[in-house]
Amino acid sequence: MFCYQCQETAQNIGCTKGGVCGKNAEVAGLQDVLIYVLKGLSLCEEKKQELGASYPEDNGPFIMKALFATVTNTNFDSQRISELIKEALRRRDDLYQMLIAGLECKGEQCSCDRPDCVTWKAKTQEEFLKKAETVGVLATENEDIRSLRELLLYGVKGIAAYWDHAEILGEKNKEVCEFVIKALSSMVKDLSADELITLVLDAGNNAVGVMASLDKANTLAYGNPEITKVNIGVGTKPGILVSGHDLKDIEELLKQTAETDVDVYTHGEMLPAHYYPELKKYKHFIGNYGGSWWKQNKEFESFNGPILMTTNCIVPVKDSYQRRIFTTGIAGYPGVKHVADRKQGKMKDFSEIIALAKQCPAPTEIETGEIIGGFAHKQVLALADKVVSAVKSGAIKRFVVMAGCDGRQNDRSYFTELAKSLPKDMVILTAGCAKYRYNKLNLGSIDGIPRVLDAGQCNDSYSLVVVALKLKEVFGLEDINELPISFDLGWYEQKAVTVLLALLHLGIKGIRLGPTLPAFLSPGVAKILVEKFSIKLVADVKKDVEAISKGQ
Repeated sequence: MFCYQCQETAQNIGCTKGGVCGKNAEVAGLQDVLIYVLKGLSLCEEKKQELGASYPEDNGPFIMKALFATVTNTNFDSQRISELIKEALRRRDDLYQMLIAGLECKGEQCSCDRPDCVTWKAKTQEEFLKKAETVGVLATENEDIRSLRELLLYGVKGIAAYWDHAEILGEKNKEVCEFVIKALSSMVKDLSADELITLVLDAGNNAVGVMASLDKANTLAYGNPEITKVNIGVGTKPGILVSGHDLKDIEELLKQTAETDVDVYTHGEMLPAHYYPELKKYKHFIGNYGGSWWKQNKEFESFNGPILMTTNCIVPVKDSYQRRIFTTGIAGYPGVKHVADRKQGKMKDFSEIIALAKQCPAPTEIETGEIIGGFAHKQVLALADKVVSAVKSGAIKRFVVMAGCDGRQNDRSYFTELAKSLPKDMVILTAGCAKYRYNKLNLGSIDGIPRVLDAGQCNDSYSLVVVALKLKEVFGLEDINELPISFDLGWYEQKAVTVLLALLHLGIKGIRLGPTLPAFLSPGVAKILVEKFSIKLVADVKKDVEAISKGQ
């Protein structure tokens, strides 16, 4: 295997024996093959669009869901990934047969081994794994072309994840889906570096579009997030812990547990569910338990009750809570029970989880108190006069966007120390699980404005962009980079890559990124990002605080 799509990849070079994330070589190989077949399916889809052909099956949503399955810490189940490969092959072959006259490869007579050849017919896991030896990351020999293809691939993986979240709530962005198909098919064409750079920047444009769609879907379904204090202690009743990102899953669980004497808690990226009016109205929606995704091995043990993983962020499951953890949606783990997708017009069936919860003791308390959040764009803009006044008076000297992902590495303490060290006239804008590095610190407030403003999940980085653009308008600035805003981002997986590309598309320069630069950036591509966007690696806390204070 060879995988370097996450920040924690071995020695910041690549995982070759087993993933630091916990996936084995078999799963890694199957994911490579799934991506390979999705490229072939996308090539057929692109050809169909060129020909204006009529075809009854919409492959777009499937491509997005299958691509999401390859995001880090999403699906470790080789059987389910094999099923996705088989379904992708079926869809590709059906569409190919309709289009065969217009494609270069000539059906069963084709013997080429081109990456874009759509005649490969394997059907067994053994054949999939043999194919994986030739279609993985290193199949592209040119280092810079490989780097740009992987940067584009990881960007569209995050886009696909956000698109899937929105689609579940009924919001389908056709243009974004078509771009992902275009991007996947481009990876098997002989495009120049300049052409690939154009596509990478276009991925940033589509990242903004998909996050806007998801923001619209969430707020139409559950209302605009409100400033909310969230309990981090526990109650006395049995509980169910929900992790991941899928708000519809937690809504349906809340409805099904409303009269059961079972409490519901959030974990990790699900924390912002408490900010939505239509979700926080449930009295048995008790609070948030624990912190970031990588602490789940310990926190899932002490929770005592069942855990529901709705999307990515699952880590290798320990025996101590294996019988209590469930996956749903695109998430998967071998040996873990999976809650089936909802049928048309009906809710998912969480009855087995609820029945198990009733047999379990209440959660073990691991902390007490409250944390505050709900500072999405509408809420912050409602405070615009107060914020602008504080900036004009000098009470707020600078905003520091500290969004993105958290992770296990010790050097991520940088973000905690930076938050502690920032001058007290600076406000932190955050979204994503990176906030767990500092959202429980007592950093105080400025004129009643908390110094940590949590917009929500990683996709709610969109809210931070909306706020920045509004401030640019209010202060009459020509360039967003003239604002008193600095960007100091932590990254881990592909959704964070998507957010980064969105910020670059908006022309934001001088972003600090860490704790390491992505291993998939070749020296040549890294040089382009540094020269064009002034991207820099996080460094010493003291030096970075000094530079941020100077607007550097």
